[in-house]
Amino acid sequence: MSKKNDFAQSLLGLSEADLTAKIKEDEMRMKKLTFAHAIAPLENPQSIRVLRRDIARLKTQLRKTQIGA
Repeated sequence: MSKKNDFAQSLLGLSEADLTAKIKEDEMRMKKLTFAHAIAPLENPQSIRVLRRDIARLKTQLRKTQIGA
């Protein structure tokens, strides 16, 4: 299984509050990474892209739970 599928499977059991908290935490981490990358290049700049996509997956799962799908 790929990392993407593992991540999606781990989100299935989370509540709305858990998803919201995880989104806020990841958005803060993304701000820090972006700021650090602006000052000095990151060793792995792809981590910003991966984190951005994970946040999008979290928001999608949050929306699915709100709709009830």
